[in-house]
Amino acid sequence: MPKVNKKILVLVAGILWTSVGLLLMRIASKWFSLLSNTEIVFAIIGGIILGSAISHFGFSNLAQKNINRINLYPNKVCIWAFQRWQMYFLVIFMISLGIVMRHTPFIPKFLLTPMYIGIGFALFSASFKYYTFLVKKVIEKQ
Repeated sequence: MPKVNKKILVLVAGILWTSVGLLLMRIASKWFSLLSNTEIVFAIIGGIILGSAISHFGFSNLAQKNINRINLYPNKVCIWAFQRWQMYFLVIFMISLGIVMRHTPFIPKFLLTPMYIGIGFALFSASFKYYTFLVKKVIEKQ
């Protein structure tokens, strides 16, 4: 397993969370052509409200726990250690659920769109916990 400095690990986690958040919001935006203008507005507003709540009450806390745990590691650690190994099962489940939900004809896109925007926005905004931590570390060194 490749080992990296724990600051790099925090950066990898932040980039991954940002990237996945943007990807989910991009997928949701592709469904806009299937929605009416009113549905698009509600999807965006509902997604941002949902995402803000998910970020504040869930993902930001998870990011902080990841940062705290990474901080306890020795200087060099496995590149995949930015989250607990048990969380990878949840990630696999969520990816699988997303694929099934996207491809099932029983869930209308006007319901999926705000969910994807919400989870994407939550991941994107919570990813800044990682960047804020890194900036503080850089400032502390100066």
